[in-house]
Amino acid sequence: MRKVVIIGVALVAIGATGVYMFTRERTASAQAPGAGRPGGGMMGGGGGFGFRPPMTVEVAPVGRADIAAHLTVVGNLIGQQTVDVVPRTGGRLISVNVRLGDRVSRGQLLGKIEDREIVEQVKQAEASLQVAMATIRQREADLKFAEINLERSRNLFERQLLPRQSLDDADARYSSSFAQLDLSRAQLQQTQARLDELKINLANTEIRSPVNGFVGQRNFDVGAWVSTNAPVASVVDISSVRLVANVVERDLRLVNPGDGAVVEVDAFPGQKFTGTIARVSPVLDPQTRTAEMEIEVPNPGALLKPGMYARVDLTVDERPGVLVAPKTAIVDYDGRRGAFVFTDDNKADFVTVQVGIDDATRVEITGGLTEGQRIVVVGASSLRQGDNLVVAGQAPPQGGQGRPGGAGKGRPQGGPPGQTPRQ
Repeated sequence: MRKVVIIGVALVAIGATGVYMFTRERTASAQAPGAGRPGGGMMGGGGGFGFRPPMTVEVAPVGRADIAAHLTVVGNLIGQQTVDVVPRTGGRLISVNVRLGDRVSRGQLLGKIEDREIVEQVKQAEASLQVAMATIRQREADLKFAEINLERSRNLFERQLLPRQSLDDADARYSSSFAQLDLSRAQLQQTQARLDELKINLANTEIRSPVNGFVGQRNFDVGAWVSTNAPVASVVDISSVRLVANVVERDLRLVNPGDGAVVEVDAFPGQKFTGTIARVSPVLDPQTRTAEMEIEVPNPGALLKPGMYARVDLTVDERPGVLVAPKTAIVDYDGRRGAFVFTDDNKADFVTVQVGIDDATRVEITGGLTEGQRIVVVGASSLRQGDNLVVAGQAPPQGGQGRPGGAGKGRPQGGPPGQTPRQ
């Protein structure tokens, strides 16, 4: 029985303590700064439960500036020309005059194929040409003799000193000599053509560069057997390079041949190379829904190399002197897109805005804001309508019940917000 009494007394004491603490909490809440209005008391700013202290933010005025929209794509660099040097005839290499990376000019000798047999054939053809030329001279002399003999026979025949048969014989010899001369001249042309062919074959044993550039590959060494099916070397012209990139379907309307471009590569961080859009494919790949684009980039210093991974920045739209705001100021709130305006009484007022083009840090404002309005640029994503605001780096305003930093009713002047007075 004594235990029951003790337990009952303890329960009564605990209940009395709870009632006292609840009454004290309600009294402190009623006397807290800003009680009974948005941003203070039991109902905080924005309709939530609990006290919302002033929010520290950064603000900036809406101003006018030039803005440009950019499109960034990536791709690979290729040379202006890349040519596989293939020999025109087969044979054994007797010399290779270049190494990997050497600069070469058009027509420069890169290698030589064994040519002894062709050289002998050329000598033989040259000798045949001399014989043909001598034969022509002989045929010309025979024709001259036959012509003189025919003229003499005609004079004698006219004076009736020579029979008709002799005149006909002289005329036949003249015609034969003329035909022999024509035959010799044709043989001379045939021999000359054969000699020209052999000289071409002899020239084909020399492997020369078809373009200016650098040796990108060297596939054979001296002594190797080469044929017309395998390239001996590869020469790439990098006086200018081409960037090949794919443009997605929705951005295709933004790129046009002749537009300028800025190219960057990882090998030279911070350095920019200017180029021009040269070609845009009129056909999209049905699998990737992208179109191929080529950008020509001058490369006088040969810094850019084929195969480099590059990024290209394209200016697709420019608008001078328009209203702009930092991207960080534009937020989504209550299903709307807009910005928080910093009011004269240090409140957050959400305004719906319309935006245009943007760049890396700013966005064009086409409606909803006016020039000079101060908007929250840092901390806007955590704000609610009507929140009390404090600008970072500035002291809170003094005075006024419930204002940030003011002397609230029932608490010491300048005390921390939300502190309940001591009983």
